[in-house]
Amino acid sequence: MDPWIRLCLLVPLAPLAGALIAGLFGRTVGRRGAHSVAILGVAIATVASALVFQHVVLNRQPIQADLYTWTRIGSVDLSLGFLIDTLTATMMLVVSFVSLMIHVYTIGYMADDPGYQRFFAYISLFTFSMLMLVMSDNFLQLFFGWEAVGLVSYLLIGFWYERPSAIAASLKAFLVNRVGDLGFLLGIGLVFAHFGTLDYRQVFGATGSLAGQTLPGTGWSLATVICICLFIGAMGKSAQFPLHVWLPDSMEGPTPISALIHAATMVTAGIFMVARMSPLFELSDTALSFVLFIGAFTAFFMGVLGIVQNDIKRVIAYSTLSQLGYMAVALGASAYSAAIFHLMTHAFFKALLFLGAGSVIIAMHHEQDMRRMGGLARWMPVTYLTTLIGALALIGTPGFAGFYSKDSIIEAVGHCTLPGWIVGFAQFSVTAGVFVTALYTFRMLFLTFHGKPRFDAGHHPPHESPWVVTFPLAALAIPSVLIGYLTIQRMLFSDFFAGSIFVDSARHPAMRALSEDFRGPLEMALDSAAHLPLWLAAGGVAAAWFLYMKRPDLPELWRRRFASLYALLDNKYYMDWFNEIVFAAGARLVGRVLWRGGDVAVIDGVAVNGSARLVGWVALMVRRVQTGYIYHYAFAMLLGVGVVLFAFLTWPYIVAASR
Repeated sequence: MDPWIRLCLLVPLAPLAGALIAGLFGRTVGRRGAHSVAILGVAIATVASALVFQHVVLNRQPIQADLYTWTRIGSVDLSLGFLIDTLTATMMLVVSFVSLMIHVYTIGYMADDPGYQRFFAYISLFTFSMLMLVMSDNFLQLFFGWEAVGLVSYLLIGFWYERPSAIAASLKAFLVNRVGDLGFLLGIGLVFAHFGTLDYRQVFGATGSLAGQTLPGTGWSLATVICICLFIGAMGKSAQFPLHVWLPDSMEGPTPISALIHAATMVTAGIFMVARMSPLFELSDTALSFVLFIGAFTAFFMGVLGIVQNDIKRVIAYSTLSQLGYMAVALGASAYSAAIFHLMTHAFFKALLFLGAGSVIIAMHHEQDMRRMGGLARWMPVTYLTTLIGALALIGTPGFAGFYSKDSIIEAVGHCTLPGWIVGFAQFSVTAGVFVTALYTFRMLFLTFHGKPRFDAGHHPPHESPWVVTFPLAALAIPSVLIGYLTIQRMLFSDFFAGSIFVDSARHPAMRALSEDFRGPLEMALDSAAHLPLWLAAGGVAAAWFLYMKRPDLPELWRRRFASLYALLDNKYYMDWFNEIVFAAGARLVGRVLWRGGDVAVIDGVAVNGSARLVGWVALMVRRVQTGYIYHYAFAMLLGVGVVLFAFLTWPYIVAASR
């Protein structure tokens, strides 16, 4: 076996080994042994991913390998294998590095938790699942990784299973994702039905056969139906409206898993999948318009909800929803590379923000309500500084990582040529979203770290977290500042993703137009003063300062004056209420009808009890003729012989008469 293939195998298998040892032998190896093997496994994966990334990028040669044939159906092989190109190599490095930082952080955050070993087993298994997803070379393996991250996320969100809210949140995440996964499975089924294979290379090489094809029995374009079905899967995993409702509730899990789910795994799976399927999506403007609209709606309207949240983790959760909307907008504008670029920068600063929030929660003795914080900067300088860096990156401050990726998406939408009003709506959403993002981000920062303390610091004052918590914060802060500046030219304006992402630049010229305007990362930062997003971000910061530092009475006054609007936002547009009334109640009604009509009446009443009663009735009738008298039996025999003779003698006449 080629040594590079062995190295690629090591990437997912090392975290899997750590998960198995920590999970199966946690009591034997103890807490130290569990976190040691888990961290070692992810560290090996990170180093191996870095080596593979360097090899793939420098040699411009993807690593392809068919490792195992699972089954063969006629001429179709369903196998496991790897396709490591620049897209996959980038995802591998981001996933493994962010996961490594979260593993180290977990030592401090979960130090007093009785489920310590179990948690390390889960997060290592989660990392393995995501790596298998991004490294797949076929739809079957993609679906395996897709479902595996969903299953492990269920275990992690409900990790504190003694809390009813955690059980409800994990079940909600699982069920909502099943809705998206149904669409995803239908899309994969249509791919297999049309192409006769699930292998990426064979499918992408034959996309021309979809031209003019319609879904049998309809007039719908087959390419459009396939892409929309696949994107419905992405709507579940990447929390796009209306399948976003599970993501804020996932905050019921421990903070490390909130960071892992929201930053580098699970929610980015849908964005990665659509980018991987770019040869299919480029065939359908209708599908791209659908992606663009859903992303734009999510980017703006989910961001607005962050303004009224008081739980520090939920503010960041709604920020994740909004930023995922930005990524989906980039996908809809055929700026796939910009979506992956924002995915990468977002992974670093969003993990940083979540881990910073976790550090605050530790210091506040697991208090998460920002209204009971304030003034923490003086007690937690490292946490404050790193969280500030994450906040500046999130709002798109020039020079920070988020600036380069977010502004690239905003500019790409301006060059989008899709027909209709959706492009205008997307432009409004991503531009206005800049102000909203800055407002809720610095509202969180001011309420948490500035102003007067709103807690009793007498007996147990807050303090800076231990080094196992602050080290990952510092390690994530560095790429949150530098990664955008260092990589934008290579990732967006070169052939970095050639062979991984396909764009029909004649029909969708957004990235080509963006490339013509780009004059370097420094010039891009300097020119930002002449563009609206910078001033919208500054306006959001200024508004947050004025409302929550200068005039903290105004938000409460406005809340009472605009009570209906506040209720709409506080109840998250009543989406949970709608789902409970329509879908959950409808499901219960259908279940009750099926139970009473199907289970009780048909199965129990007719099939089970009815057959028993029928057998009893027949037995009762037969028992009456079983008298035990010989002359009764002789009479029955003579009667039977008479019936047979009568039928034998009269049958020829009956047949002749019928002719």
